[in-house]
Amino acid sequence: MSVDFLSGPVRVTEHRGSDDLLSAGLGLKGLAGAPTPFADADAPTPEALRRRAIQTSWKGIADLGPLGGYGRAYGGVPDVPGREYTAFARVPGAHAPHRVLLQAPDAFDANARCLIVTASSGSRGVYGAISLAGAFGLPRGCAVAYTDKGTGSGYFDTATGTGVALDGTRARAGDAPLEFEPREYDAGAGVAVKHMHSGDNPEADWGRDVLQAARFGLAMMDRAYPDQAPFTPQNTRIIAAGLSNGGGAVLQAAGLDHDGLLDAVMAMEPNVHVAGHGRALYDYATEAALWMPCALTDARFDDAPLARTEGKPPAHWLARCASLHARGELQSDTPAGQAAEALAHLHAQGWTDAVLATAASTTVFDSWRSVAAGYASAYLRRGVGRMPCGFRYEAMDAQGQPVAADDATRAAWWADASGIPPGAGVGLFGRVDASSDPTLAGLDCLRALWTGEDTDAATLHASVDALAAQLPRKDLPISVVHGADDGLIPTAFTSEPYVGWLRAEGRSPRYWKVPHAQHFDAFLALPAFGAAHVPLMPYGYAAMDALYRHVVGGEPLADAPTPQPKARGAQALTREGLDLSP
Repeated sequence: MSVDFLSGPVRVTEHRGSDDLLSAGLGLKGLAGAPTPFADADAPTPEALRRRAIQTSWKGIADLGPLGGYGRAYGGVPDVPGREYTAFARVPGAHAPHRVLLQAPDAFDANARCLIVTASSGSRGVYGAISLAGAFGLPRGCAVAYTDKGTGSGYFDTATGTGVALDGTRARAGDAPLEFEPREYDAGAGVAVKHMHSGDNPEADWGRDVLQAARFGLAMMDRAYPDQAPFTPQNTRIIAAGLSNGGGAVLQAAGLDHDGLLDAVMAMEPNVHVAGHGRALYDYATEAALWMPCALTDARFDDAPLARTEGKPPAHWLARCASLHARGELQSDTPAGQAAEALAHLHAQGWTDAVLATAASTTVFDSWRSVAAGYASAYLRRGVGRMPCGFRYEAMDAQGQPVAADDATRAAWWADASGIPPGAGVGLFGRVDASSDPTLAGLDCLRALWTGEDTDAATLHASVDALAAQLPRKDLPISVVHGADDGLIPTAFTSEPYVGWLRAEGRSPRYWKVPHAQHFDAFLALPAFGAAHVPLMPYGYAAMDALYRHVVGGEPLADAPTPQPKARGAQALTREGLDLSP
């Protein structure tokens, strides 16, 4: 299998004994614990960075809380010794590389000859889907290929001219190949992030990244298991699986797989866009950023997790109601009436109360603005220092004020950052004023990039059009699993239009819209979230298991009914409560 798309050497590492593939030796208890400290915070070793990157990826995605049931009601973190092969790859025309990584278990199942290929969730680094693809595939003896899909946490510091090398350590531009190096920048431009500043609109290439990762995986399996080589699409079963943005990436790959590389695809809570169907993320994220703060002050959300502080909605949410009223978008003179009007507006756009209740967390964390600012920069192909609407990323101190990053902060970015600031000592700055509604002007600017008619708006729409999933081949088994209460990527805007489109085009996808499941399993460790919901991950595992038994074992792929779990309540999650077969 050719790997002429690689843009540098392949790094090979061994992981055995106290350092395995699935948990870097931490096990379930260690993964759930406090972040593993670095012996040298200013210059951590590649091994220490990898361990914490794996832990961060697990904790950011899976519910590892004491009541969550991971390792008991579903899932597990066994010791899986093996080797890793990692490199930088590049799709034709891209300025920045994407990471590819193969985990090759020592206990590879030569009879199954299985490869799981995945893309990171959100904008995370290359381990961003390990709790889904790694946890499913490695214990079964499958090799697992990953890509960061042109996103990731290889932040570049313009003040020092340093980025992230292949082994995760910091290096100066020119001294080593870097995960991301801006084409041009000023020394005072702040922190450069690959997803937002590469100039590539990387989301449009996510499917190609996944297919390259699959080819990389086959080629590295030739190296890992030479006595069983060659590994080809004809003699190796390849299942693509991803969640959130990674789910959108594998569905993009399904539509681009003209050579029949993939045997099956499982997308969990996918950020998928279909031309003429549903709504694009940028559209509903900017709408939510403007309208949701006011709508969530309605009394029906008094019990929504994180929506109230000491029984009251945040003051700036009420200020948003007043702002919308002052410019004539809300007519009522009372806060309650304004909340009802804002809620009615969102209802008319397809938002439901159950979805809004979980979206309160996204709103209180100001995540809609963070997503919109970052994606606007990516869609407009802006470099560092030229983000739209006056936004920028800079290192920040404990009080949230911009500062020059120190060595320890920079060193931890690759392991700790999510790929979309703020977080890990990097903040989102700009377009905030001293009014009672300080983010409104910036949000208006971001929304105008969707609703406006100027050149920037046209460019942004063209970039979003380029994300549209294409129709997969008829014989490709596809499973889509989504939480009915997902407040970040609502099913009404994404999975349901996609599945309906496939069915209208003669395809037969399996679709589970799981009751009481929402987007962030990791939030279920919070009592209010955990009591009202169930994790989505076990249903992703179950869907993958059905595909595995079909493509590897030859079992028929039945159209299983959607499970009907019960909300967890205050007790520990049980297998019975998930409504999944043993």
